[in-house]
Amino acid sequence: MPDIAERAHPAAITVLIAILVTGCATVREEKAEGGYPPNWESIQSHKAPDWYHDAKFGIFIHWGLYSVPAWAVPSGELGKVDWKVWFRNNPYAEWYMNTLRIEGSPTQEHHFKTYGKNFDYVDFAPQFNQAIAKWDPDAMAALFAEVGARYVVLTSKHHDGFTLWPSKVNNPNRPPDRQHAARDLVGELTKAVRAKGMRMALYYSGGLDWSFTKEPVLMPDDVRGTIIHTDEYARYADAHWRELIELYQPVILWNDIGYPKPGDLEHIFADFYNRFPDGLVNDRFEIGIPGSPRRHHDFVTPEYAKMDTITDYKWETCRGLGFSFGYNQVEGDKQTIPERDLIHLLVDIVSKNGNLLLNVGPKADGSIPEIQAQRLRALGRWLDVNGEAIFETRPWQRADGKTADGGDVRFTRKGDVVYAILMSKPKSAAVTIKSIDPPASSQVTLLGAEGKLESKSEGGDLVVRLPAKLPESHAYTLKIAPAA
Repeated sequence: MPDIAERAHPAAITVLIAILVTGCATVREEKAEGGYPPNWESIQSHKAPDWYHDAKFGIFIHWGLYSVPAWAVPSGELGKVDWKVWFRNNPYAEWYMNTLRIEGSPTQEHHFKTYGKNFDYVDFAPQFNQAIAKWDPDAMAALFAEVGARYVVLTSKHHDGFTLWPSKVNNPNRPPDRQHAARDLVGELTKAVRAKGMRMALYYSGGLDWSFTKEPVLMPDDVRGTIIHTDEYARYADAHWRELIELYQPVILWNDIGYPKPGDLEHIFADFYNRFPDGLVNDRFEIGIPGSPRRHHDFVTPEYAKMDTITDYKWETCRGLGFSFGYNQVEGDKQTIPERDLIHLLVDIVSKNGNLLLNVGPKADGSIPEIQAQRLRALGRWLDVNGEAIFETRPWQRADGKTADGGDVRFTRKGDVVYAILMSKPKSAAVTIKSIDPPASSQVTLLGAEGKLESKSEGGDLVVRLPAKLPESHAYTLKIAPAA
């Protein structure tokens, strides 16, 4: 979870880090022409590569010790909450350790009743390690590939300080058997994801690590205020990032909630870009660094929010399928995004130059809860028919449009081809899309249907006669192409 105040205002967020994999899974290790010296002027010359612009849809995974209790108050979606009571009633199950520290919180009451007052958060480690013995990384990767994801971002270490890989970097505040997972979850999933033709990226909580702090986060200002800026922690975080890059060659360095000010980011980024010039860094490294100017990022990361218009910079919305990122056993269908809303969310984001990083919260054993898998498969089925209008596209002249009967439309393009995505089922046999006037020779087709559709321009609008029977769908795509 990033700086909460900034997440509610996505345009304010920005900053850094990067990685690469090409083709299905082969890591490219060629050096960029001239290289990237370890200074910000050089690093700032790096741009988001085409593969990331093409990808559009990635899977986020929040999985860790918090997946054992899997409990949070389902108090609402981020951005629709009262910040005065947010942390005490935090719906993010992955924040269990912090909420447990808040006196009288519902999570603390639940924990004491279920596990007892003397059961420490890190005592979930044996249960987690026992559960992950059942995990099948190939099955997890197969689901993500089935639904059309192009890249995967795994939480290698969340704010609780527990790592999902067998790090050789010692945590001085944890016993040896409470520092990391018993299996190399990062390595095993990386191998499985790449084998399915997707790219692998890694999340790391750079600014917050509750194994190094005692006081809970109670208010939005505390998020910045509890970022750790000691030399000891900076060396610890630097060593972790270098270990992750060396061992797993992630395609994105996806940092969260800032970074220690003494950290050696210039050398880490320069080394990373020199080794993987098609890698990326996100915008969350500099949150909360006192006196530090914005320096560099490849994309920005609004959370549970999106842009209102087409942007000239690349962005990526991240959000859970429900109110939480980590698995929350309290959540059900009511708290999970409906199929229609999920499909419309992806379409809207892509039309405005964004990607969707959609989170799953596995159970402790790595299995995906059925309600989450159901939503993923619904999106995947829609992409099977309409993916041509999503993947490898770019924004058109404008993102939004309307039909004559008031229906919403979103536009994308691929070269000279324009895709008009109808966000609801047309009310008549012909649909009129306002303020779009392609050449008379253009051919209009409906993705998923056979044959050319009858179309004409009428007063600067496009009128298209639809097939007699439209299949049931949450959105329909008209492909408007130049004459063959």
